[in-house]
Amino acid sequence: MTAIFDHGPPPPCPAPFNLAGHVLARAGERPDKVALAVLGLSGAERWSYARLEAAVRGTGTGLLAQGLTPGDRILMRLGNTVEFPVAYLGAIAVGLVPIPTSSQLTAPEVAGIIQTTAPRLILRGAGVACPETDIPVLDEAALETMRALPPADYEMGDPDRLAYIIYTSGTSGTPRAVCHAHRAIWARRLMYDGWYGLSPDDRLCHAGAFNWTFTLGTGLMDPWAMGATALIPAPDVAAEQLPLLLRRHDATIFAAAPGVYRRILKQDGPLSLPYLRHGLAAGEKLSDAIRDRWRAATGTAVHEAYGLSECSTFISGSPAQPAPPGTLGRPQAGRRVAILGEGGPVAHGEPGTIAVHRSDPGLMLGYMGAPAATAAKFNGDWFLTGDLGAMAEDGAITYLGRADDMMNAGGYRVSPLEVEAVLATCPGVTQVAVTDIAVKEDARVIMAFYTGPAVVDPATFEAHARARLAAYKCPRGYFHVKSLPTGANGKLLRRALRPIYEALYGPA
Repeated sequence: MTAIFDHGPPPPCPAPFNLAGHVLARAGERPDKVALAVLGLSGAERWSYARLEAAVRGTGTGLLAQGLTPGDRILMRLGNTVEFPVAYLGAIAVGLVPIPTSSQLTAPEVAGIIQTTAPRLILRGAGVACPETDIPVLDEAALETMRALPPADYEMGDPDRLAYIIYTSGTSGTPRAVCHAHRAIWARRLMYDGWYGLSPDDRLCHAGAFNWTFTLGTGLMDPWAMGATALIPAPDVAAEQLPLLLRRHDATIFAAAPGVYRRILKQDGPLSLPYLRHGLAAGEKLSDAIRDRWRAATGTAVHEAYGLSECSTFISGSPAQPAPPGTLGRPQAGRRVAILGEGGPVAHGEPGTIAVHRSDPGLMLGYMGAPAATAAKFNGDWFLTGDLGAMAEDGAITYLGRADDMMNAGGYRVSPLEVEAVLATCPGVTQVAVTDIAVKEDARVIMAFYTGPAVVDPATFEAHARARLAAYKCPRGYFHVKSLPTGANGKLLRRALRPIYEALYGPA
């Protein structure tokens, strides 16, 4: 049997269709219900569904008044404010194409985005970097005034037309403009049962910033499309303060990157979260240690999901079908997923590249201005994620890391996740990451970098590792560091470990 899991086709997307119209379709049914609460330590700013839809559609009117027409692109350089999702949906509502970007990008990075996407308008928050340009710029004050304008009609059309563009770092190191269709929001319905266990009565708190795509989708658009309430912490709220807000605002579902769970769990003892049913995690691999500690502290499970900029999340565990231990979970109903080798789908249990079928409604339209890069991501009818995994006969998929994170030790390919999972259980270790490093020509060995309150005796590490790993998987060196290198959203950057070693010993 080959490693292909087919849950059957998803329900077809309606036509004509508008992404923003779908997200706010419940607003007329429950105008007075709280759609969004921005949680501060001294109180909350609340938005009803009626207020939210009025702001979105008024913003759409204001954007068209700038002389824009459907299909024009808008670069979003906004901070962590509610103006971000309002402007995002307002643009899509009237057929414009927003390009949401991280406020942490530098001006040179933004210049590359402008060159690729040629926006007609830039929305810019105070203090957010942006290069000098002749493109018209609107600030947040101008956007706020648009909320009170007469509501624009939703621009309906082909579900396959371009709706928004997001940026991904790309496996080659070259940022790519990922083009998504309006139908992408329809595909997210498959997550409601396949990952979230979401209902209209839920109060879902997402720990991320408004201008992060994980927050935008899981924390805002999906709860709104369901008619639930979205809870977002104010920008000055620290991770350690989140349990207080979760309890104070009766959160039923909590979503965050694994690093946020880790920071919350620095607090010893149980966490009193009486209304919480479960947590959600995505963005990077969730360790079993964090999962177990969260359950011990709260009595609730954390359900993990796997996805990427090109196809959001399509493999997950859920309250109805928890992931078997050590796995990501199974493909969601309506998905077709395979594990591919050089000759096509591999056998069950064999490692290969995780791939999703090109018919998936959540799959991107392509990379803007990069047809060769788009074509290179496909093997026949399969989109190649660049991540490695193995599929069990029941469809459960074990994640084996990125293809470019895989290590080579004496000719053996080794997943860093396997080694890190073992070293993370060594006493005295807070966080750990491993990579292979060239110590001399044609000789690469595995090195470990860790944080902790004090230096751990290398002999302790050696004994711990060799008792649990084959000899070729054991690191040859252990380096105590103040922190591990991470990207803007807290993802571990294993490639940034090598410069740490080279700073100590020089390049090979």
